Amino acid sequence: MYGEGVAEMAGRIRDEDIALVRERSSIADVISETVTLKSAGAGNLKGLCPFHDEKSPSFNVSPARNVWYCFGCGAGGDAIKFLMDAEHLSFVESVERLADRAGIQLRYVEGDSAAPRPRPQQGQRQRLVAAHAAAVEFYRAQLTTAGARPAREFLARRGFDRAAAERYGCGFAPDAWDLLTKHLRQQGFSHDELVTGGLSRPSRSGTLIDRFRRRLMWPIRDIGGDVIGFGARKLFDDDDGPKYLNTPETPIYKKSHVLYGIDQAKREIAKQGKVVVVEGYTDVMACHLAGVPTAVATCGTAFGADHIGVLRRLLLDTDDVAGEIIFTFDGDAAGQKAALRAFEDDQRFVGRTFIAVSPDNMDPCDLRLAKGDLAVRDLVARREPLVDFALRHVINRYDLDTVDGRVEAMRRAAPLVAKLKDREKRPEYVRKLAGDLGMEIEPVQRAVLAAASATPERDAAPTPRPAPAEPVVDNPQSMVEREALKLALQEPVLAGPMFDAIEASEYRHPVHVAVRAAVASAGGAATATGGAVWIESVRDACEDLAARALVGELAVEPLRIDGEPDPRYVSVTMARLQWGSVTGRIRDLKSRIQRINPVNNKDDYFAAFGELLSLEQHARALREQAAGGL
Repeated sequence: MYGEGVAEMAGRIRDEDIALVRERSSIADVISETVTLKSAGAGNLKGLCPFHDEKSPSFNVSPARNVWYCFGCGAGGDAIKFLMDAEHLSFVESVERLADRAGIQLRYVEGDSAAPRPRPQQGQRQRLVAAHAAAVEFYRAQLTTAGARPAREFLARRGFDRAAAERYGCGFAPDAWDLLTKHLRQQGFSHDELVTGGLSRPSRSGTLIDRFRRRLMWPIRDIGGDVIGFGARKLFDDDDGPKYLNTPETPIYKKSHVLYGIDQAKREIAKQGKVVVVEGYTDVMACHLAGVPTAVATCGTAFGADHIGVLRRLLLDTDDVAGEIIFTFDGDAAGQKAALRAFEDDQRFVGRTFIAVSPDNMDPCDLRLAKGDLAVRDLVARREPLVDFALRHVINRYDLDTVDGRVEAMRRAAPLVAKLKDREKRPEYVRKLAGDLGMEIEPVQRAVLAAASATPERDAAPTPRPAPAEPVVDNPQSMVEREALKLALQEPVLAGPMFDAIEASEYRHPVHVAVRAAVASAGGAATATGGAVWIESVRDACEDLAARALVGELAVEPLRIDGEPDPRYVSVTMARLQWGSVTGRIRDLKSRIQRINPVNNKDDYFAAFGELLSLEQHARALREQAAGGL
C-alpha cells in the first residue's frame, strides 16, 4: 500500500482532486505506454508484467474499474500506483503527471485549511525531466546558428533534411563553456539539479560548465516520451573526446534500460509484433524514414537483458504470441561479434530472432544513402534466422577439407544447436549442421546431446516470484464469499445495499473477513460509485497484507457469470453466501442439542431446539432465493 503518500498528500493536494485524477486517468492508456495489452475476455486486458519476468501473461487490467493486478507477482493498484512502481515516482509526482496528462488543475492546501496555496516544489524526476526539456529547446535553437554549420552539414551528408532533424529533435551544443548552464540557471534550475541530471559538470576551478560542447545532439527519450538524456556526436578533428558521448548514469537515465527511438517505434512494434535493433541514432532515423518504423538502438552500451525486458513487454513475447526480433549489424569483425552476443540473448526471447546484414557491409544509414529507402526495407525483409548466421560464422573459421577441421567445427557448433530454446528445431539443425560439415548425422547428434547435457536448460524467462498468500478456492463457501466480495468491489452501485446488509460473521475465511471489514471501514459498498477511487479506498482500509493483495486480485477477476450482472444475480449470490453460513450453524446447533440432557437441562434443550427450527426455516428461504445460482 502507498498510504503514507496518500496521507501526505491529503493536506497538500485536495482529496477530491486526487479522486478526479484516478477517475479520469485511463488505466489502459497509461499502461499501454509500457506494456502491450491484448483482450483477456470479460472486458479485461492482459500483458506481460513489467515488474517480474514471465513466459505467459499474468498482468491483468480492468479498464472499466481503472485498476490492474498481476496474478504472477501480486502487484496491483490504479494508474497512480502503476507510475510509482514502473517509473519509480513518488506519489506526488505520479498524481501531478497524471493530472497534467488529463488536463486537471490540481489545488493545493495547507494542513486542514481549504485555502489554496502555490504549487509545491516538484519531485526530483519532474525537475530533471523539465531541465532536459529546456535543454532540448536550447540545443535545437543553436542548430540554426552560424557556429552549427558543421552539424547541419553532417546531417545533410547522412541524408537528413531539416524536417528529419526537427522530427528527432536534433540540436547543437555550441562552442562555449557554460552557455547552456547559464541558460538553465536563469530558468530556475539549481546547481545540484544540473549536475545530477548530467547536463553540467564542475570544472577544475570549481565553476559549473556544460557537459556537451561543439557536438551534434540527439535527445534520448524514455518509452513515455520524456527526454532523459542526450547522445552527442563529435564534429571537429581537434575534439579529443570519443566519437559519441552520452549522458552519464543519472536518476532518470539508465543506459541498460534505454532504447533510442522507442518512443516513436513502440506503437508499430506492438502492432506488427516485430522490432528491428540497429546500432546508432542515424540508423534509427534512416530506418524510420525508409519505412521501417520498428527500429530502435541502444545508447552507449551493448544490447542486454534489461533491453530484452522492455521489448518483450511491447511484443507481448509469450508462448502464444511469438514476435520477431531482427538485429542489424555491420558485416565486419565487430559486427559479427555483436551478432554472436545477440545469439546468447536469443534464448531470453520466446519469439524468433533474426539477423539482417547488408551484402556490402553497410549500416542502414549508409545503405539508404547509397541505394535508397527500398534497399533498407529489403535488408530487413531478407533477414535470416540468427542461429543460421551463428552456425555459419563458427563453421567458416575451420578448414572443412580436413578431418581435424570438421571435427573441431562440429565441437564448436554443437553447443549452439544445443542451446536452441525450441527443442523441436534441434533435430532439423542437427541434420543441417551435418550437411554443412559433410559428416554423418550420428556423430553430430551425439555432440549436440553431449552439449545439451552439459548445459542447463534455460527458460525464456526466469520463474516469477511467488504471489502473496491468498485464500484457496477449494470449496463452494469460499467461492461464493469471493464472488460476493468481487460484486462489492466491481459493482458497488448494483450490489452495495444487499452486500452491506450481510455481516462479516457470514464469511468463513479470515482473509475474506478482513476484506469485508475493509469495505465497511471504507464507508460501505452502498455509498460507493465504483472505479479506482473505491477500490483504492478499500485497499487502504485493509490492515492485513494478504487482504490488501486480495483486493487487487478481486478487482480484476471476472465475475462467474456470462454477460452483465443484474439484481437477480446479486440476490442469488448473497443468498448462497448466507445459506452456507446458516447451514454451518445448523450443523453446530444439532451437535450441541445431542450433547444436552433434556431432563436436567430442559430450558436449554427447548431453546436450542427452537433456534434450530428458526434456522432451518431461514435456510429453506435462502435455498429458494439461491435457486439457479453459481
